[in-house]
Formats: sequence, structure tokens, C-alpha cells
Amino acid sequence: MHKQSGSSLVIAIFVIVIISMLGAALVKMIRSSSDSIVYEVLGTRAYNAAQIGLQWQLQQLFPLDNTNQLTCAAVSNNPPDISSHAGLEHCQVNAPISCNDEGEILGTRYYTITSTGQCEVAGVITSRTLEVQARSL
Repeated sequence: MHKQSGSSLVIAIFVIVIISMLGAALVKMIRSSSDSIVYEVLGTRAYNAAQIGLQWQLQQLFPLDNTNQLTCAAVSNNPPDISSHAGLEHCQVNAPISCNDEGEILGTRYYTITSTGQCEVAGVITSRTLEVQARSL
């Protein structure tokens, strides 16, 4: 009986080591999941910022009053500041927004507009670039 007095101590240390390793693996998985959610949220914000840049450029190129359709050379490439709007804090539409006149085919003029949105929070930077092709009516 005297020979078995330390076996429960070895089993207890073994169980503690195994549980600690499982706990560390669980913490690592939760951290990885948390990081991916942060990137997903910032990516969505950057996507929306780029979309705002596209819409802003299209509104200048094709005004709502339909009186004068402008050309790429006549519109401003400096986007508005969106960082003060709710949900887009720390985000921006990168200037300049690219507008290329692709030419005219059978009386219809074609344009390619490219916009990049970028968000930065706590050193994490995400950006999304969107491109749209539009044509005059």
C-alpha cells in the first residue's frame, strides 16, 4: 500500500495539463472567431464607403434634373467626407475616384467608374474597391 501513495498525484497533474491544453485551444478558437468578425464588419463598412463613392460620382455624371450630362473631365474626383456619419466612423472614400470615358458606340457613351473605400480601427485596415460600368441614355 505504501508503493501506491503517489499515483493519484500523477493522475491529477495529467488531468490538469490536459484541461489546460483544451482551455488554451478554446481561447485560441474564440480569438480567431472574434478577429474574423472584426474583419467582416470593417470589410462591410469599407464596401459601403466604396459604394458611396460610386453613387456620388454617378450622381455627378448623370444629374437628376437630366439637363446636362457631364463628362468625366468635368466632374469632381474628390469625394465627400463620410467619417462623421453613423456607422462609417474611421472610414473614407479614397480620392481620387476614377472615371474613364470608354467612348461612344452607336450614339451611346460608356463610362467606367472605380471607387475604393477604406476603414481603419485600432490599427486594423480594410479596403474594398468597386467598379461599375455605366452608359448614357
